[in-house]
Amino acid sequence: MRSEQEVNRAIEQYSNTIRRLCMLYLKNYADTEDIFQTVFLKYVLSSASFESEENEKAWFIRVTINACKDLLKSFFRSRTVSLDAIMEYPTELPPDYREVLEAVFSLPQKYRDVVYLHYFEDYTAPQISRILGKNVNTVYTLLTRSKQMLREKLGGDGYA
Repeated sequence: MRSEQEVNRAIEQYSNTIRRLCMLYLKNYADTEDIFQTVFLKYVLSSASFESEENEKAWFIRVTINACKDLLKSFFRSRTVSLDAIMEYPTELPPDYREVLEAVFSLPQKYRDVVYLHYFEDYTAPQISRILGKNVNTVYTLLTRSKQMLREKLGGDGYA
């Protein structure tokens, strides 16, 4: 079990990343908070030691992605419709931002993962390949294809 100081440091350091990643997968604030708590509970109970901060961050990302996938596969989740899915995006988002966000959310999951890790978390393709357990060339291919899909959805070269 980890010390309170270790846990507080990790929460301070990785909370934004975990929440953004959860929102990318779940698109639901309540589920995001549930997964957030689950991830940090796993961290508290974990006895894993990390070689570096990058290893620790990769561990958090991997655990978060797995927890989100588990929630999305759950029986309850597959048999219900969330209230958030019924509601529109908040009106205070600028129209350009909303359009780009909707385009990214409409990408298939494998493309969304690499786009998020590359553009929001500033990971390189080799780092993404280690985190997702994919070949480096596969990551490059997914990035290229996702850019092309976003260009088609957004109608031009100005966005991607």
